Amino acid sequence: MTNSSELNIIDVKGIVKSFKRTPVLQNVNWSVKPGQFWGIIGPNGSGKTTLLNLISGVEQPDRGEISFGGKALTSYGRKELSRRLAVLQQDGLPSVPFPVRDVIQMGRFPFQDWRGKETDENAEQLLEEIMEKLELKELGNRPLSVLSGGQRQRVALGKVMAQQPEVVLLDEPTTYLDIRYQMRFMELVSSWQREEGLTVIAVMHDLNLAALFCDRLLVLQEGNIVAEGTPDEIMSSETMEKVFEVKTHVINHPDVGAPQLLLKTEKRSIVNE
Repeated sequence: MTNSSELNIIDVKGIVKSFKRTPVLQNVNWSVKPGQFWGIIGPNGSGKTTLLNLISGVEQPDRGEISFGGKALTSYGRKELSRRLAVLQQDGLPSVPFPVRDVIQMGRFPFQDWRGKETDENAEQLLEEIMEKLELKELGNRPLSVLSGGQRQRVALGKVMAQQPEVVLLDEPTTYLDIRYQMRFMELVSSWQREEGLTVIAVMHDLNLAALFCDRLLVLQEGNIVAEGTPDEIMSSETMEKVFEVKTHVINHPDVGAPQLLLKTEKRSIVNE
């Protein structure tokens, strides 16, 4: 398979980024093909969110270049880029009093004219389909401020879906969710990704979730790429000890076969009182 940049939707070439003279990313080279689901993993402070911010255009590199769809990222206007790329931050949406449906509709901003009028006659149908898919129809008129964290994160996903992007960037999207909502959220993203052929790049802290839902993993450590590959290639006890400094057992998930980590610990005796 050729690695021609013409087949890549994102190319990161020689990226260097520092904050207050502290190196955060050092000569990072990476490419993403359309339709892939990447998880970016690594210890705290390894540069994961910074890399995501550079790809989204929020931050600018000190050196190097990022290309999107074969064009320099810097050549895109903000609205043009928003039609093709969407970002969902870890805190999703603030607890504001706007109705759920209005918040989701805000995702249509890239497709509005200078008067704020929608340019796609099928937009209303799209919004209805999104709310149906995310089980939000009954919450449509409720203010965001009365929803649970899991519900708000689904609304945030709906707003991103309304953008109809080609690429979705997720920054630790399940951080504040309990285990049920974590699984539900990732299942929704995975279903959307498969149905639309989306490219998804997600910064993930939960390595087991990353292995379940991502088809490729990028491992950062101290601002450098130390490994990239499939979960089966990356999720080894040796790599986990080298990168995260923890000892692990690696087992295969009984349902889907994806590698899962168990942390090694000293055996403890149980005293019955």
